[in-house]
Formats: sequence, structure tokens, C-alpha cells
Amino acid sequence: MLTAQRAVTPLRAFLVLLFAILVLFQTMSLPGQFAHMARENPDMAYLRWPATAVTIFWVLCVQVVIVCTWHLLTLVKNDRIFTEASLGWVDGIVWTVAAAWVVLVGVFLYVGFNADDPGLPLLLFLLVTGVSVLGLLMVVLRALLRQATTLRTDMEAVI
Repeated sequence: MLTAQRAVTPLRAFLVLLFAILVLFQTMSLPGQFAHMARENPDMAYLRWPATAVTIFWVLCVQVVIVCTWHLLTLVKNDRIFTEASLGWVDGIVWTVAAAWVVLVGVFLYVGFNADDPGLPLLLFLLVTGVSVLGLLMVVLRALLRQATTLRTDMEAVI
């Protein structure tokens, strides 16, 4: 089984790959996809720019989480994860997930009130539920990190 120290390097490699793929999506794929959809379905062309902006925002949120995770991995590698510095990076993840959730709920409500077919609203409801679970999980993990940091600080003070 991989130890935390040995898992940091491959995880970082995959984070770099994921970040690069997201940049590609952000700059080429998503704008091009929505431009194509606007040409193919002129009745929905008015959604091109809002849909592009929202999806690029969500990709940006994932990129922020990647950067915060990178910094947390640096703290793990340096055996400094149980310090106050780590809480700021976890807060960055929590607030980013919250921002993505708010926009997702807005999209869900817009689509839900304007949909003719229940498929997309159900998919969006699934996503809202999943992001809610992720956000709440991060809040719980932050509380656990806070407790562990306090315990480690107390132990170091005793020694």
C-alpha cells in the first residue's frame, strides 16, 4: 500500500494533467461547443454566452480546487499538514465548492422552471446533491483537520 509521502508525486502528476486538460476545455472546447450549438439550434442561440460563462466558471472552480490541493500536498510532503497554514487552503476549497454550488442551484432552478423534459432537471438535481455532499464533506474534513492540528500543537507544547 502506498504511503502518503509516496502518493504525493503521482497525485501531483495527475493534477498537472487534469489542470492542462481543463485549460484546453476552458479555452477551446467549451466556447467552440456552445458556438456550434448556437449555429445548429438558432432558437436557443441566446443561451450561448451564459452557458459558456457558467461552464468556464465551473472549470475555474475545479482549477482553484486543484491549486489548493497542490498546496496541501506540499504541506503533506513537508510534514506540515497539521498547521494553521493548511486550514486556509482547505477554506479555499470549501468556499470554491460553495460558489460552484450556488451557480449550479441557479442553473438547476432556471432549467427546472423552463424544461419540457424531466431528464436535464433530474441530472442537475443529481449534480446539486453530489456537490452538496462534497461541500459538506469538506466542512467535516476541515473540522477534523482543525482538531488534529490542535492536538498536535498541544502535544508539541507538552514535549
